[in-house]
Amino acid sequence: MLLEDERAELCAIGRRLAETGLVTGASGNISVRSGDLVAVTPGGMMLDRMEPADCPVVTLSSRLAEGARAPSSETPMHLALYEATPAAAIVHTHSTYGAVVATTMPELPPIHYNTLLLGGVVKVAEYATYGTPELAENVRAAMAGGKRAALMANHGGVTIGRDLDEAFENARLLEWLCGVYVRARAIGEPRVLTEEELARVVERGLAPPEFPRV
Repeated sequence: MLLEDERAELCAIGRRLAETGLVTGASGNISVRSGDLVAVTPGGMMLDRMEPADCPVVTLSSRLAEGARAPSSETPMHLALYEATPAAAIVHTHSTYGAVVATTMPELPPIHYNTLLLGGVVKVAEYATYGTPELAENVRAAMAGGKRAALMANHGGVTIGRDLDEAFENARLLEWLCGVYVRARAIGEPRVLTEEELARVVERGLAPPEFPRV
């Protein structure tokens, strides 16, 4: 079986996404890259019920290399991000607070310095139908400049990492930041950190870990 360990990791992360409420039912998708191959979750299947053999493997050019199930409809977005970033893993969720912010805002303001761990202000990619090249291009544009996360208008969120654990933790952080913002708006106008204040945090050493050099 191609990428047997990676496919097992997809199943483990799928269960964690469901347990933490970052996905519901068959929503969301995950992938992990190894060289020129990508293991991705199958379309239309609940992420907490997958087995390794359910996860197809595709090439970076979108050719099916192995698997009986069709790859996720968002595979073009995953492949676009692998082309544009050094990511080794990608997590896409339909989390509640992420969807709320993605439906109402052009970006997630930096109300907490941990925004820096996602590469700075999280952009909201322009809306496009799911699974289309247009959405893939919009997300790639929103992730430009070293971002580790983006939101998709009226849709959800996507995060990248050096491995699946990191991409998952970035997804949890994105949802936490969105949740803080939404709850803060319920009681007042959230205070947004200035560029100077964020720069001081960077001076103290807070920054996302570097991707391995290829």
